[in-house]
Amino acid sequence: MHGGSRRSSRPGPAAGQPKGSGRASTARPVPAEPPPDPRRLTRLLEPVVHAMNMDLEGIRVSTAGRRRVLRVTVDADGGVSLDDIALASRELSSRLDGAGEMGDTPYTLEVSSPGVERPLTLPRHWRRNVGRLVATSAPDDDGDILGRITSAGDSGVMLERDGVTREYRYADLGPGRVQVEFSHLDDETGEEDIGGH
Repeated sequence: MHGGSRRSSRPGPAAGQPKGSGRASTARPVPAEPPPDPRRLTRLLEPVVHAMNMDLEGIRVSTAGRRRVLRVTVDADGGVSLDDIALASRELSSRLDGAGEMGDTPYTLEVSSPGVERPLTLPRHWRRNVGRLVATSAPDDDGDILGRITSAGDSGVMLERDGVTREYRYADLGPGRVQVEFSHLDDETGEEDIGGH
């Protein structure tokens, strides 16, 4: 399930305006605070995510106006529910509030699960998409590949192509991309089943 949750940090105290004769201030502007280091954020947040039996799949920091946006992507075997996302958001927010990694700039925390557009680059990504149709490439073998994942292990994946199943090593494949499938009309009901595998 692809879902998300947003939480805002508590902004720091606003700087007061000095009282005076109305003359323009000659104070120099405070230099912009450097952005947080994603590697340090990963070290800070990964144990929290693992404690909830999930994997930290990505961290991205961007700027939106005067605020920062911290986007955290989590996943787990069997997927993550909206309740899982909400719990992760609370726990990660608590950890961030107790640390100084985000600095003094106000920020918004967004926690979500990966969508189908996320490339399959790790064994767990392939394992969590068993049964799905994927496009990938094997530069030293078949070129472009379109096949269905029948099983996935630590070092390779089984792909079924045109009724033939073959094993590929991850080291020989490019990133996989899940294909969204739309089934044909059901002959008996006349209803169309829309969605993935």
